[in-house]
Amino acid sequence: MNMIEMLKAIILGIVEGITEWLPISSTGHMILVDEFLQLDMSDEYKKMFFVVIQLGAIMAVVILFWKKLFPFTLQPKLTIKKDTMYMWFKILIACIPAAIVGLKYDDQIDALFYNYQTVSIALIVYGILFILIERYNKNKIPRITKISEITYPVAAIIGVFQLMAAIIPGTSRSGATILGAILIGTSRTVAAEFTFFLAVPVMFGASLLKLLKFGFSFTGMELAILLIGMIVSFIVSVAVIKFLMNYIKRHDFKVFGWYRIVLGCVMIIYFLSQTGV
Repeated sequence: MNMIEMLKAIILGIVEGITEWLPISSTGHMILVDEFLQLDMSDEYKKMFFVVIQLGAIMAVVILFWKKLFPFTLQPKLTIKKDTMYMWFKILIACIPAAIVGLKYDDQIDALFYNYQTVSIALIVYGILFILIERYNKNKIPRITKISEITYPVAAIIGVFQLMAAIIPGTSRSGATILGAILIGTSRTVAAEFTFFLAVPVMFGASLLKLLKFGFSFTGMELAILLIGMIVSFIVSVAVIKFLMNYIKRHDFKVFGWYRIVLGCVMIIYFLSQTGV
């Protein structure tokens, strides 16, 4: 087994686990890291890998928030937790915009927008928006302080913010949905939790779509690389999610906005230097 490729998968798993949950764009980081690491795999495999590796990150959410996500109680008898079921209905409502666009235009979106130019611009533009929204929202009292208070219309609006990230790589799905939820009156903690929960069906669906397009005929090496990336992203995600939930109780997202702007500028400068412009 190629140890170099395994090491690359470990590094990519670390990058995925960190950037999937922080509002700094996992796609932007994956494009930049892959420029230097260059997984020795086909382009089709890498497109699949960069999406399916997210399943490891998703499992971190499922395990950390199992009690809030599982809609049944088993003791003393099997019963349905109504609040949890209602939450899942709202999550599904929020998934609809991205699901419709993803199923219909996935290939076109990849062809048009999956490039360093789009990602760099999105990093900078949304970094600026992060800072402006945080300043606008400063000292405002949230009207939604529990997930049960999220209404179906609010869930649909959050779904629209998620759609923005689904169309334009570099936006950051977690960043768009968290800041969108905060902008319409949701507390930081509730916005973050709902974003994590929303990621479960979205990323499972996106991963399944990529796997179906790639096919399930993996070589032993391809499967090993994918599993290593997923396992590492799971371990790192557990730590990052815990960090973020503590961080947002005392801080805003402006630091991530500045980071995005710097990263976007670095990407533009680097890739332009590579093309000799």
